[in-house]
Amino acid sequence: MPNDHALENFCAFFNKLDNTCTEKLYEVYTDDIVFNDPLHHIEGRNALERYFASMYENVEHCQFTYHTRQQQANQAFVTWTMAFVHPRLANGQLISVEGCSALTFADDGRVSRHRDYFDAGAMLYEHLPLMGRVIRWLKRRVS
Repeated sequence: MPNDHALENFCAFFNKLDNTCTEKLYEVYTDDIVFNDPLHHIEGRNALERYFASMYENVEHCQFTYHTRQQQANQAFVTWTMAFVHPRLANGQLISVEGCSALTFADDGRVSRHRDYFDAGAMLYEHLPLMGRVIRWLKRRVS
């Protein structure tokens, strides 16, 4: 069973994410990590390192605000709002996206499974020049 600080350590790590974050992945994730989000399925820390390196290469700012945190035994759930700036999205303006992470911790307190849930359109697609207009129009039509 992970220590009581495993979830706090995870949250603190994600608020230090930048283009050097891959240097410390071994502190947070097991070698055989399985990571999923609406856009990716990644297995293994080396693959996750490549993913984070490419994802944060051009991110100018990334900050998480955590809301609900729950942990029972080796399972945890945390809701968050991510605010980030990417020069190619939303004309470089701040984008905020709400989401949550479901985590499984190994006995040593590192994460062995990480699944993120968020609206990929709100994070990415709505902020692309042509595609964004179409997706926003579709969302208005559906609602």
